[in-house]
Amino acid sequence: VQLVESGGGLVQAGGSLRLSCAASGRTFSIAAMGWYRQAPGKQRELVAHITKAGSTNYADSVKGRFTISRDTAKNTVYLQMNSLKPEDTAIYYCAAEEYYSDYMPDSWGQGTQVTVSS
Repeated sequence: VQLVESGGGLVQAGGSLRLSCAASGRTFSIAAMGWYRQAPGKQRELVAHITKAGSTNYADSVKGRFTISRDTAKNTVYLQMNSLKPEDTAIYYCAAEEYYSDYMPDSWGQGTQVTVSS
């Protein structure tokens, strides 16, 4: 499975961005997808997760502000980010879990930078 993210950029605090992740290749095997982020000097962390059945899960730090969704016809997953804070600044990665959902991604995108200015 190949993943390509887009939609990152620079935004002021309180603003919004929408990230997209287009999957190609063995898309029939995808059981779940997630958005992760890694800030400088910090470990990569899960931001949002969505299963093939549509169940979602969010990090506490983004609940109520971020929404993960998918368009199965386009093999694309989105992350709508509202009320952005400077602490949301990070490289955001899309990931796919194949065959079953276990929060252990099998494929990763190249990442897209999100910078939130105060």
